[in-house]
Amino acid sequence: MPANASQDEMPLSTWALDREIVLSRVIDAPRELVFSAWADPRHLPQWFGPAGFKVETKSIDIRVGGEWRFDMTAPGGKRYTNRMQFRRIERPHLIEFNHGADKDDDPGMFRTTITFDEQSDGKTVITLRQLHPTKAQRDAGIGFGAVEFGYQTLDKLAQHVESSDVTARQANHF
Repeated sequence: MPANASQDEMPLSTWALDREIVLSRVIDAPRELVFSAWADPRHLPQWFGPAGFKVETKSIDIRVGGEWRFDMTAPGGKRYTNRMQFRRIERPHLIEFNHGADKDDDPGMFRTTITFDEQSDGKTVITLRQLHPTKAQRDAGIGFGAVEFGYQTLDKLAQHVESSDVTARQANHF
């Protein structure tokens, strides 16, 4: 990228379908509850990550400008460092963050935008969009299992909120 390129010309500031992964799922829980599972630091580490992966939080500050630093350990024991930097939080319909390895200036960092849409039957449609800096990095993510792992993560989210106490649902919090 040219040295004089503006922030608006950066790869994560422009949307391109060949750099995008999109996942969507209907969750049988109210939108506010599903949103809270993402936005509450007491709950996010409980369900986040693919099936069989364990999350160890180093620090968590879920607010615009905040970040979540954590390690994910795969079932075989391999550890992956992670950092999410929260860019936008618009309760209860949108969360946007940059996600990459827990290091500064990670070239593999990608942008994630999550939307929470309410259905008339009280269920929530969650859509997760990942925008990668290049088509090659997106393709590598797909090859690594990003789609399958992403759906496993959304399944764990659904299990977390769908199994929560009915009284907590009525109060719109856990």
